[in-house]
Amino acid sequence: YRDDDDINDVASMAGVNLNEESARIMATNSDLVGTQIQSCKDEPFLAAIPLHKRILETAKKLGITDVPAEVVTFISHATQSRLRTVIEKVTVITQHRMESYKDDEWYEQATDVRSQLKFFEQLERLEKQRKDEQEREILLKAAKSRSRQEDPEQARLKQKAKEMQQQELAQMRQRDANLTALAAIGPRKKRKLDSPGLLTIGGEGLAVSGGGQAGVGTPSSRQYARQKITRVNLRDFIFYMEQERETSHSLLLYRALLK
Repeated sequence: YRDDDDINDVASMAGVNLNEESARIMATNSDLVGTQIQSCKDEPFLAAIPLHKRILETAKKLGITDVPAEVVTFISHATQSRLRTVIEKVTVITQHRMESYKDDEWYEQATDVRSQLKFFEQLERLEKQRKDEQEREILLKAAKSRSRQEDPEQARLKQKAKEMQQQELAQMRQRDANLTALAAIGPRKKRKLDSPGLLTIGGEGLAVSGGGQAGVGTPSSRQYARQKITRVNLRDFIFYMEQERETSHSLLLYRALLK
């Protein structure tokens, strides 16, 4: 049988020494050999006791009296997964809403609604100013008239003109008082922004470095990267519920639309 063993030994025919290969593998992964790997502790996402009570209350209505702890853990993990999915989708919707295409060379601005609204607001302001000027002229004419027989309408216009003059005089006095107060205060100095890691105490800078050492008057040279915050509003969440099949006809969506 020795000849058959030599023929069937494919490793020897290929020139591979299994003992050398085993020794090489053991030398390469020597830090991993003999180590013990343990799984992380399974911690539920929701509080187990209140969730178990809530599940029992719902189960009793369906005729179920016993709910094992594995069901509570499974529902907790399912809630965590569902919440993560919702947050990821709503975050994508918010990021799409916040995207700006003004600087993109492939987009050309066709209409500017904001400029149109500003133009209409300016027209309304000019129209209101013109009407106020006309009313002011009428009141001034009524106040300067010295007719002996005055009707009630003429007396009302005179009283209104007097009130308007008193109001204008009060506004002028208030404006003069504000200007006087600003002149007494003097020019305002712009406050310098404190650098990251610089704590101002009593007018002196106390910079704390990463190694725990503190120096007076020396700002920290370490630059902190500003984290980008994505703010989700109710409109984004409503759009998400409208796109989902489970929530497109739900009562929660109609309640959110009524707010």
